[in-house]
Amino acid sequence: MSSEATQEKKRDPNNPCLFCKDPRGVSIEHELAFSARDSYPTSPGHTLVIPRRHVASFFDLTPEEVAACMGLIKEEKKLIDEEFNPDGYNIGVNVGPAAGQSIFHVHIHIIPRYKGDVENPQGGVRHVIPKKAYYTR
Repeated sequence: MSSEATQEKKRDPNNPCLFCKDPRGVSIEHELAFSARDSYPTSPGHTLVIPRRHVASFFDLTPEEVAACMGLIKEEKKLIDEEFNPDGYNIGVNVGPAAGQSIFHVHIHIIPRYKGDVENPQGGVRHVIPKKAYYTR
């Protein structure tokens, strides 16, 4: 492995912040937020919506930033629908290490879903805690 590839592999995405310094694959840009395809997509079209201001928690965003992010989610959905024609979506935010957050700059995942991408999609985002995913009685 080249030294450049080794450095990229070891790079801490929080120092400097990946989304502040080197956003990749930017799709839509607005004053308060932008969107970009996820570098490690869960499914075709997996996109992130990222506020421009560096803040770790979704709960610390201003009302204006939340509105900008929600507007971008809707804009991106139209683009993803046209390009990938998914059958559904999961929208999610990881807040804090216990929730799986690894880059401490808010980013909202738009994950297109496709029929058959998992055996049983019941429970959707509840699968973050697998034992709680299937809740029917």
